[in-house]
Amino acid sequence: MDFRMAATSQRVSGEYRSWQELANSERSTSRSWGTQEILAAEEEVAQSLLDAKERAHRGGAELQQLEAELRKAGEEDTRLKASLLYPSRELEELKETEASLERQEREVDEDTTVTIPSAVYVAQLYRQISKIEWDYECEPGMVKGIHHGPSVAQPVQLDSTQLSKKFISDYLWNLVDTDW
Repeated sequence: MDFRMAATSQRVSGEYRSWQELANSERSTSRSWGTQEILAAEEEVAQSLLDAKERAHRGGAELQQLEAELRKAGEEDTRLKASLLYPSRELEELKETEASLERQEREVDEDTTVTIPSAVYVAQLYRQISKIEWDYECEPGMVKGIHHGPSVAQPVQLDSTQLSKKFISDYLWNLVDTDW
């Protein structure tokens, strides 16, 4: 910016020197001009120089103002671009969440159409073979149910925290009737 003002000032100074040289050459070559006319010409040149300097000064001030406005617009642009990134990231996160929920929904659908019915079938099969009706609402660590044997129903109540898994398994298998 200072460079532009300096260039304008040099150009105006150059014009002034040109007018001075013209006036000096006019004086030396032709003495027919009077002092009044030379002073009027010099005054006109000086006024022209002052006007040019004033225009250069106004142009410099206007340039500074435009540069300030450009800087503010750049800052606003940067701020707006940054504010656009947040919704974009949030949108991507929502798309990922949606995809995850769709995967979970497919898994749940698969469970309800394949896994659960097969698990129910297996549980019914075990009940028919073992003739044990399980108490699924008993406290954790307890194995409870009713064995419907050939002659009488008998309760089953085992504490898995005090008995080994092998003992519990053997006990339950001994309840199963081997006569087919």
